[in-house]
Amino acid sequence: MLTESFIASTLDPEKPSNSVTPGVHLYDFHPLPALKSTFKKSSTNTNCLAISPTHIFAAQADKAVINVYSRERNNQEAIVPFPEKIRSIVLAGETSGAGTLILGTDGGRLILWELGTGRQVSTPQHHLQSTTCLAVDPTSNFLLSGSIDSTIQVWSIPSLLSFSGSSATEDRHDLPFSPSRSLSNHRAAITAIVFGHSFSDQNIAVSASKDNTCIVWDHTNGDALHTFLLPSSPLCLTLDPADRAVYAGYEDGSVQLIDFYSQGGLTQALYDPALQTTPTQPPPSDRWSALDHSASPILCLQVSYDGTSLLSGHQDGNIHTWDVAAGKYDKLLADFAAPITNILMLKPNGFHGIKPAVKLHNVVKPRYESFVNGEHGNSGVTVPAKYTFTAQFSSTLPLPFSADTTCFRQALHHSSFPTALLEESLAELSSPQFSFDTAADSSGLEDLRAQNVALSSQLKFAEERHRSAAAIVLEQKKEDWRRQKDEDIKTARKKRRRLRRMKLAEVVRKKEMGDAVDAEDEDMNESGKDEEEGLSSSTDEMTETD
Repeated sequence: MLTESFIASTLDPEKPSNSVTPGVHLYDFHPLPALKSTFKKSSTNTNCLAISPTHIFAAQADKAVINVYSRERNNQEAIVPFPEKIRSIVLAGETSGAGTLILGTDGGRLILWELGTGRQVSTPQHHLQSTTCLAVDPTSNFLLSGSIDSTIQVWSIPSLLSFSGSSATEDRHDLPFSPSRSLSNHRAAITAIVFGHSFSDQNIAVSASKDNTCIVWDHTNGDALHTFLLPSSPLCLTLDPADRAVYAGYEDGSVQLIDFYSQGGLTQALYDPALQTTPTQPPPSDRWSALDHSASPILCLQVSYDGTSLLSGHQDGNIHTWDVAAGKYDKLLADFAAPITNILMLKPNGFHGIKPAVKLHNVVKPRYESFVNGEHGNSGVTVPAKYTFTAQFSSTLPLPFSADTTCFRQALHHSSFPTALLEESLAELSSPQFSFDTAADSSGLEDLRAQNVALSSQLKFAEERHRSAAAIVLEQKKEDWRRQKDEDIKTARKKRRRLRRMKLAEVVRKKEMGDAVDAEDEDMNESGKDEEEGLSSSTDEMTETD
């Protein structure tokens, strides 16, 4: 049976109480809501919670430390200190099993901590104020960082983790560990950033700001696809699982639905050039409010796996659910009596999914050495000798495609169709610039036909080689079977001969034993007769004497 759970973190209330224990809570959502476990001694702000398949990371609100909890052992594993307070965290490379924890500091810097090696990379200050929100795309290649200074920086995670230094950027060619570009359309503090769920280049990102705007971005080139004008300042965001809409939480406890397909038609409004430069305002009917509970600010939002339920964490410690299909408030789910600052949904249990290749039992604490503090900007620097990765292989490692493998060969050997290919095709179909070029089409078809002919010949040659190899193997197996049968027959014959000789020896032994017994009996009979004759003669002599 499928089960769905979430992890919620709380903040110390303004008025401490003995009955309130802030911490990190594991809560079952489906099929029956219930509190499963609690990790105590933790107080987190918004955007300060991250989850891996084996661990939970909680950046503390009052200290410059991160509490690490083990999900397998259900206890606190470590307390990791840092030089300054952490204002936001996010995990990159979650699907690999180990990953890299990225931290946004109070001073506007980024810290990257490799959990399996302990390597730590720190960037210079690129935000003028605190880095309050972070987001990583599903491929773990891009990172967005938002700050109170109203700017959003786009980073390349592979460049930040490279031992040869950061790659060249458009605006800062001479500075190492610099962002790829800066997005500066907002005019107030950034409150939330979320990435779409697509693995293709057509993925989107959405940001919210205290300037009462919500902007949808194409982060690969820095274009603002659309701007939504909101009636209030959004405090948090969450995207629909199919990237059809985004939900925003307001300070009065209401939820705003921002539908990307509200214009109607098959073409998504985000990719229509005629609508990209014109801001729009969601209709009042798309703002949901609950009249039967107090108006408490929404600090975090999350959508269920199937997209039918919306969870909201409030300042008063309540977690409420909303019916997405009906567009209205549903019910009170839980009450923790402390501000709910983060809600993260876990992957449902019960699906047959692919497990990560490695499993991280214990995190490796950051090592403050020369090669982990961003001091390796020269090209040609190799991996240090002390750089070791500690993890356990959880399954048989798949053989990856080689670097020169084409997209066509990947699609050819895929079980169905690659996800990236499907998403790119759908994005092209939804684009208004989509058109068919006859000349390009014909040339493309000719290339495909030539590739098909080449592949057919290769396939026939491979089939012939396979048949010949199979025949050789079959003949070898037959020869081995005949040889084994001959050996078995020879062994059986030897065994029968040995048994026959044993039986003959037994018969001879019994015969010899029988002759010896008969001779001994004759000797005993002769001696008995002599004794009887002696006795009879003695008796006669005694009779004559009398």
